[in-house]
Amino acid sequence: MILRKQLPNLKTSYGTSCHSMRLLHSSCIRPLKKQQPRRNFHKPNLGNPKRSPPAKAPIVSDSNIVQWNNAITNYMRSGQCDSALCIFEKMTRRTSVSWNAMISGYLLNHRFDLAHQMFVKMPERDLVSWNVMITGCVRNGNLGAAKRLFDQMPHKDAVSWNAMLSGYAQNGYVEEARMVFDKMPNKNSISWNGILAAYVQNGRIDEAQKLFESNPSWDVISWNCLMGGYVRKKRLVDARCLFDKMPKRDEVSWNTMISGYAQNGQLSEAQKLFDESPIRDVYTWTAMVSGYVQNEKLDEARRVFDEMPVKNSVSWNAIIAGYLQSKKLDIAKELFDAMPCKNVSSWNTMITGFAQNGFIDLGMELFKNMPRRDCISWGAIIAGHAHLGHNEEALRLFIEMKRDGERANRSIFSCILSTCAEITALELGKQFHAQLVKVGLGSGWYVGNALLAMYCKCGNIEEAHVTFEEIRDKDIVSWNTMIGGYARHGFGKEALKVFESMKRKGVKPDEVTMVGVLSACSHSGLVDIGTQYFHTMETDYSITPNPKHYTCMIDLLGRAGRLDAARNLINNMPLEPDAATWGALLGASRIHNNTELGEKAAKKVFQMEPDNAGMYVLLSNLYAASGRWGDVGTMRLKMRDTGVKKVPGYSWVEVQNKIHTFSVGDLTHSDTPDIYAFLDDLDSKLKKEGYVSLPKLVLHDVEEEEKEHMLKYHSEKLAVAFGVLKIPSGRPIRVFKNLRVCADCHNVIKYVSKIVGRLIIVRDSHRFHHFRDGVCSCGDYW
Repeated sequence: MILRKQLPNLKTSYGTSCHSMRLLHSSCIRPLKKQQPRRNFHKPNLGNPKRSPPAKAPIVSDSNIVQWNNAITNYMRSGQCDSALCIFEKMTRRTSVSWNAMISGYLLNHRFDLAHQMFVKMPERDLVSWNVMITGCVRNGNLGAAKRLFDQMPHKDAVSWNAMLSGYAQNGYVEEARMVFDKMPNKNSISWNGILAAYVQNGRIDEAQKLFESNPSWDVISWNCLMGGYVRKKRLVDARCLFDKMPKRDEVSWNTMISGYAQNGQLSEAQKLFDESPIRDVYTWTAMVSGYVQNEKLDEARRVFDEMPVKNSVSWNAIIAGYLQSKKLDIAKELFDAMPCKNVSSWNTMITGFAQNGFIDLGMELFKNMPRRDCISWGAIIAGHAHLGHNEEALRLFIEMKRDGERANRSIFSCILSTCAEITALELGKQFHAQLVKVGLGSGWYVGNALLAMYCKCGNIEEAHVTFEEIRDKDIVSWNTMIGGYARHGFGKEALKVFESMKRKGVKPDEVTMVGVLSACSHSGLVDIGTQYFHTMETDYSITPNPKHYTCMIDLLGRAGRLDAARNLINNMPLEPDAATWGALLGASRIHNNTELGEKAAKKVFQMEPDNAGMYVLLSNLYAASGRWGDVGTMRLKMRDTGVKKVPGYSWVEVQNKIHTFSVGDLTHSDTPDIYAFLDDLDSKLKKEGYVSLPKLVLHDVEEEEKEHMLKYHSEKLAVAFGVLKIPSGRPIRVFKNLRVCADCHNVIKYVSKIVGRLIIVRDSHRFHHFRDGVCSCGDYW
């Protein structure tokens, strides 16, 4: 660097001394003269009252400013923002180039806040300043700020318009991008390619085709862009037609078509084009390697890889990924170790492969040894832990990533929101939602769907609905998640409203949609409507019922007491009923105390899933409710002899980002005295409201008084009591249980919601219950 060569002893940190900076200025202005004795400029020279008038400030030439501007740019490129700022602050004269160098440098180093501060302080902005700042806002995902700046610009050029167009396109706002394009006074090739890419990248290929046909003068980049869009949509006939019509082809044209055939399994066509290609670069060869890998022809992929005259990191990564997908981890590791051109993607490929195959420790070892990490690296290791159920470690790594200064992308946010949903950490999920909004990633469907699922699973159906409404360009997953969310919360009519709205929007239901619709009818007792949907789904939506649809119908009919209809339906199924379908019939038999039918259903379940502990417990409950204690004992012995263990029931509640877990009769919690005192005090209030305990629900052959005592301290009651004591008034109390809530607890919580005047939401293994003013959203139908 220029300045370092001139002044090797100059400090480059932000704390550079004033004296050093004076030397720096002098060296840039004139040759160093013989040093005079140093004077203290901060105190008057009392010994010499006849002081000479102060010297005028030295004239700074344009060449000096250029030199300093170059130094600022060089420091910024090497990440030394403080050193760049030090030079900038000591400059006696600055031009707009100086300010722009600082702004663009901060943006280069992901310091958007400092770049914006510098932009605000500029005494006079030129067109470059505005364009640099708008581009920075776009890259930072802050389209709102970019639009405000764009509207404030006194003058705009093609760069300004194209920056806004590109920003909208890259973030999925195609209509907004088109509005910008239509308003542009002067469109250039970048503008046309930008709007074409907006349609292609967002999957709107028919609109891209219409635009393409409206302009006869496209360059080869445009042809390749549309052809690539056809390939991504698997419209290979259209892609080949465009390829054959191209007035001029380059390497990208050939490679796009070859990889399109290869990725879609048409390897003979890919090989034919490969043989015809006039120029085979490393990407042409790599397209063939990747094609064979993706079609699980690893031997052919290795043959092409070995024949390649030149290999790059993409080639190596492709063959390594093939071995990882085939679970040949040793060979993948050997290739990785031998790879002469490792890049961050190589490390990421290995980490992802190890994580997906369950070797998270090996993946973590590689992650720790990486010379450089990016957000993909963090995403791979976070997703690996989340996939294996290591949720707390996934969250810890996310926090560590933020401390490390790495920005989370949509994929990481989606993964971490799914982790929050898995552990029902609503407060933490809300914090991540706030971060999403802050970085401008919260409105797209990709992250929006994860956010929507998090709110549904964590019991905040109101916020889920708000999130659903805010998702732009909803896909089928968005609709299905909202329908399923309402269904599980017991709001069947709301679920059906969303379903009808979905159809009005022209979105075709799929198999998952109909499972949600039938489940909504089942949880809300909408028997006739659910039956109608079931019998018309094939004619109306071309969806053939699968076992999940039949299970929903058995559950729907069984809960409503139509056991004969449920039994007839299961006997007349065109496909073999699975364990879940028979389990639904067993559950209905338990609700209506039909022991004979329950035994038949249980027998079928045990034939298919002999280790299904839940079905053993359900049949035991059926026997106990009928007073057949001998059969209850027999079931327990059978479970012991077959090694089947009953899953212990527990409930948990989140308070101030901490999960508090309770089991039946739990005495381990630090607030146990207060919890038990609350429940004891509640007894008289409950009886005054008309509560009567249901000791028959205790599935043990013990005295009535002991049964009442056992009921009193069920885990969900302990969790609700703790929530009432610790969660501020006015906020909902959300309790989660791993098993189904018992009828007595359900009854008690209804009364508690009325006595304390709180909304209490309980999620068990089947659904959500919203208790308010002594009433449950399920209408006592569950």
